[in-house]
Amino acid sequence: MEFPPRPEIFDFHGVSMTQYFTRNWEKVQNFKARPDDILIATYPKAGTTWVSYILDLLYFGQTSPERLTSIPIYDRVPFMEIAHPPMISGVELAENLSTSPRIIKTHFPVQFIPKSFWEQNCKIVYLARNAKDNVVSYFHFDRMVMIEPDPGDWNSYLKRFMEGKVVFGSWYDHVNGWWKKKQTYSNLHYMFYEDMTEDTEGEIDKLCSFLGLSPSVEEKKQIRGEVHFDSMKKNNMVNYSLFPAMEFKISKFMRKGKIGDWKNHFTVAQNEEFDEDYKNKMKDPTLQFRTEI
Repeated sequence: MEFPPRPEIFDFHGVSMTQYFTRNWEKVQNFKARPDDILIATYPKAGTTWVSYILDLLYFGQTSPERLTSIPIYDRVPFMEIAHPPMISGVELAENLSTSPRIIKTHFPVQFIPKSFWEQNCKIVYLARNAKDNVVSYFHFDRMVMIEPDPGDWNSYLKRFMEGKVVFGSWYDHVNGWWKKKQTYSNLHYMFYEDMTEDTEGEIDKLCSFLGLSPSVEEKKQIRGEVHFDSMKKNNMVNYSLFPAMEFKISKFMRKGKIGDWKNHFTVAQNEEFDEDYKNKMKDPTLQFRTEI
């Protein structure tokens, strides 16, 4: 398949973006949320598909099981800001969802969220992942996704990540901005990738309690099996193997899903420099991440 040239990154209202996520800005900002809409928000490569699939199963796994084998996850849970013609834009997909609730995902920092989500007091699920594993995952993702800017080599990519010069901007601003919002907006459930990995069942229970759902023991067991990383990696409706803009020969969309894989990438010097920079940028002692479990 012929891919168009990779996009250039530019500063958009203070956040590094590409045209694929800004060209529909007006339409996205004017999106009319409904009170029962559920928004999933994450920094890229923090477990977005994982939590999307969990929510989709919780709400529709029993009532519309045919969806699970016939509609890819990115059509069931549209990515609100993506606009990559000739594909239908994310905001149109979201507007056309016939499900109730509509489950929608975004990588926007908190200040970019369309105001109707706040006005309707929608439930929002935010999933955060430790910066070191996040940058490694994002690097491999950018290598294989042809609508992302060229990542270059690992060393220069790591520097750009620290400077916030990657698509959707600074990881530090993103996780902190959403954490701060949680203090004033009670309908925000803030989760950690590491907790999800360590105790998927416990985290699904907390999620259900936030959403006001009470699945049976049997249902939960079924979901637990479905959302295991190895099951998702093999599932063509979840693993993005049908998505046109990815080059699976370079890397997989679902690569490892491990915690601590950063140790296979960071040199000692890179790790020291990163830790120093991290200390300067992560000033809030209440927001703590684990880089191993």
